[in-house]
Amino acid sequence: MDIRRRQVLKSGSGVTLLTLLAATGWLRPGEARAAEGWNQAAFDTHSLADTVKALGGGAAAPNPGVTFFQTPDIAENGAVVPIGVTSTIPGTESIAILVEKNPNMLAAIFDIPAGTEPSLSTRVKMAQTSNVYALVKADGKFFVATKEVKVTLGGCGG
Repeated sequence: MDIRRRQVLKSGSGVTLLTLLAATGWLRPGEARAAEGWNQAAFDTHSLADTVKALGGGAAAPNPGVTFFQTPDIAENGAVVPIGVTSTIPGTESIAILVEKNPNMLAAIFDIPAGTEPSLSTRVKMAQTSNVYALVKADGKFFVATKEVKVTLGGCGG
């Protein structure tokens, strides 16, 4: 029996291995989550100012170096709204996506390693038509860009 287990572990991919470990009770869901860097307070905020404060900043200033791409003016389905953000601000450390009228404003935050192009594309869920904020942290300061996205079919609870 020990040989079969080893063969399964050797032949399985990382995802299969994690699934197997979770199914057998060796890996609990709480242990699989990355605890380092998790900022629960930031994800519980309901305004731009509160989010910036929870992330360690004072205020976010508008900056033309933060731009949206692949982000529609009108989203046909609020459950899968594509959002693309690019920063040309030197020293960009992180990019966060905030959706103003969602139950929790902070939708995602991405750390940008040094030497990496600060550009990302993802999909978020939107409850309704709302402002979307791209919040960039660069050299310890926060910068923001805003875009209104109209949702025609509900996403979060809609």
